[in-house]
Amino acid sequence: MTTGARPPADDGYERLFEASEKIHPREVSGVFARLRVAAVWVLLGVFYGLPWLRWDDRQAVLFDLPARQFHVFGLTFWPQDFLFLAWLLILCALGLFFVTAVAGRVWCGYACPQTVWTQLFVWLERLAEGPRHKRIRLDRSPWTREKIARRSLKHVLWVVLALFTGFTFVGYFTPVTELAAKLATFTAGPWETFWVLFYGFATWGNAGFLREQVCIYMCPYARFQSAMFDRDTLIISYDEARGEPRGKRARDLDHRAAGLGDCIDCTLCVQACPTGIDIRKGLQYECIACAACIDACDTVMDKMNYPRGLIRYSTQNAMEGTPARVLRPRTIVYATLLTILAGLFVWSIATRPVVSVDVIRDRNALYRITTDNRIENVYTLRVLNKQAEPRTYAVEAHGLPEVGVAIDMPAIILGAGELRSVPARISVPDGVLDSGGHDVRIRIVDTADADIAVEGTARFMVP
Repeated sequence: MTTGARPPADDGYERLFEASEKIHPREVSGVFARLRVAAVWVLLGVFYGLPWLRWDDRQAVLFDLPARQFHVFGLTFWPQDFLFLAWLLILCALGLFFVTAVAGRVWCGYACPQTVWTQLFVWLERLAEGPRHKRIRLDRSPWTREKIARRSLKHVLWVVLALFTGFTFVGYFTPVTELAAKLATFTAGPWETFWVLFYGFATWGNAGFLREQVCIYMCPYARFQSAMFDRDTLIISYDEARGEPRGKRARDLDHRAAGLGDCIDCTLCVQACPTGIDIRKGLQYECIACAACIDACDTVMDKMNYPRGLIRYSTQNAMEGTPARVLRPRTIVYATLLTILAGLFVWSIATRPVVSVDVIRDRNALYRITTDNRIENVYTLRVLNKQAEPRTYAVEAHGLPEVGVAIDMPAIILGAGELRSVPARISVPDGVLDSGGHDVRIRIVDTADADIAVEGTARFMVP
């Protein structure tokens, strides 16, 4: 069933889709606009500034992939600590679920990287091309010397920022001062150059051109957010009972007597929206809860001497006169899980061992009988020193009667962050154990501090 005929295109073919128009969000001022600006400055300050911080003669945050060391201030993580990364991702997911259940998509509106960089690119665009009405007029105007100059300036600013963003991103994996020196002298490696350009291009494309299309079509969060919403979730709401029927009027008109609501149909809320929706039509999945429409509407309400809050953060229950509940089953479950997992995460990092060992049996020979009538099994000990200074470790064996352990050196000396494979021979006297497999505990002990120790378990085979 069709609702109307669409005129054919100039080439004679009928188009089955409508090309999207570029959205030029109107600049607004207000409480939430100031919060968004503060969030942009804080988040970008952390991103751009963190690689330049120093900690104990090294970069404070550095993910050194060739050395397989991941430095986060005073902590150093290793590939064996991958569990902490998985744990952190689970915490982030639970945190997002909790925030969404309570306050909707405030993450999208204030802290999402796509939102933050898009807002920064819009500021640069406004600097080069002027406010909203001038940018729209510039889009529609023919190419002139002024248009070329303004567009060129905009893209120069975008490219510089995008390349600096790519440089900063790579600076988390290559020491940033070293990377800066390499780029300045054109001696950077191919992979470093590739990732600077790739991440810069992605920033330029996403924040400069795709913008809201990423939020609407590419981000999966917009699609499954409804599963985390309920009637007590805080959302951007238009008070239809108060605002309708909408219509234009003089400022001194008694609009109630004229049968009008508080909405003057100025469409500033639509013009301010970075995704181009009309919030008066109800909550839509494109809404990122940035509250730009609230600031725009409150400004109009102030000019009309009407109460603020025609568009506001609220809940479905509150809009219908039912008290909203922050504490409800899903928020309690999310908060409880988040608290427990976060506490365990911090405790696990604080108490994680500073030395690790993997015990690997020699598969070529299950056992052998030595000349002094002992049964011997051979193992390979992979010992990792996770500390920032060299350490010396002794090897002990426990769990079997009269067990002995021997290695081809007096002790295991490891440098900072060094991983070494050490052959070890575990033996017991013949006849003290039944035939079969038995558990043996191999203990690695710091010779300077007996409290620093770790154990590995293996099977000891007896003929």
